Amino acid sequence: MSVRINTNIEALNAQRNLNINATAFGKQVERLSSGLRINRAGDDAAGLSISEKLRAQINGLNQASRNSQDGISMIQTAEGSLNEVHSLLQRMRELAVQAGNETLSDSDRTAIGDELYALRSEIDRIGNTTKFNGKSLLNGSLTTSLAGGSSVAVGAALATSATVVSKVDVSGAVAGTTFTFTASGADATLSDGTNSVTVTAAAMGASGEQVLDFGSLGVKITINGAGGTGAQIAADLATLGDVTTAAGSGSASLQVGTSSNVDDRITVSLSDMRSTAIGSGAGSYISDKVTDNTAVSTAAKARDLVDVIDGAISNVSDQRGKLGAYQNRLEHTIANLGVAGENLSASESRIRDADMAAETVAFTRSQILQQAATAVLAQANQAPQSVLKLLQ
Repeated sequence: MSVRINTNIEALNAQRNLNINATAFGKQVERLSSGLRINRAGDDAAGLSISEKLRAQINGLNQASRNSQDGISMIQTAEGSLNEVHSLLQRMRELAVQAGNETLSDSDRTAIGDELYALRSEIDRIGNTTKFNGKSLLNGSLTTSLAGGSSVAVGAALATSATVVSKVDVSGAVAGTTFTFTASGADATLSDGTNSVTVTAAAMGASGEQVLDFGSLGVKITINGAGGTGAQIAADLATLGDVTTAAGSGSASLQVGTSSNVDDRITVSLSDMRSTAIGSGAGSYISDKVTDNTAVSTAAKARDLVDVIDGAISNVSDQRGKLGAYQNRLEHTIANLGVAGENLSASESRIRDADMAAETVAFTRSQILQQAATAVLAQANQAPQSVLKLLQ
């Protein structure tokens, strides 16, 4: 073995290993102090890419859960007001039944009429002023309805089958959407351009009715008529054209998922609950019967009013039932989002978080190796001094 002074191979080797140990030690210190296994792309490029996608999903799910909670708050606000509307209608019905008794004097009927008109005014005030975050809830502005240009509308006649569209329900659809029909045999497909749902039309006899429910798109079409095959009905719907939805000044579409897919939205339709829209219908709304304090000026008028109020109570009950169903659905949505978020967080943690026990072991190893390399480097630096003995 030759003895050299200019190049100390042993010292260079010790220095190289010391640098390696110092780099590893620095990474272990970083992981232990941050709690993350991946602090930069160089730590695990593929893992970083996957974990960032998971983080995006987790953040989206958490926000979707908060959106659902806001939706429940909106629904509870509306339902609380409708509870009071129910109380007002119950009192109005009680007064109408009282006025149906012919033992009352004219002044008695006027007093009852005054209270009825005051109660009707309060129903309208509640309908006009019930709001959530500035959005009116009970004045009809959040109702999804058919737009004027819809070719598939109530009364639309189907050509080859002797049937007629008797009802188009878009209360569950997203407002401002145009849905288009296509047909293949008896299968009628409704599409919003991104998502589509296919329903098989059934053959109809001489007189019958069927409801084509397009599920997640929120559209239901009722067909009545004198007969036709399923293929004829599907082809006729495709020939008619499209269904366009509209809304008032606001929107009740709740984003309860992380994508733009229609399945990640829930549309809450809130009907007009003022006196001009509740009653037995066909010109018999509360506002038609209670125009002033003469609503029960005769026993016959009082009895007619009872029927109208019964219809109004039914209208409000239907709306409250829908709101209860929406709330229950949103509560299940929140629970599902929570489970999904928890599982994705666990997946992201397994990729990105540091195993503190394993990192502590590696940290201790690097610390010892670094100390040993430092000591060895010191000894290696002393080795060339042995040459001095040859010069003595």
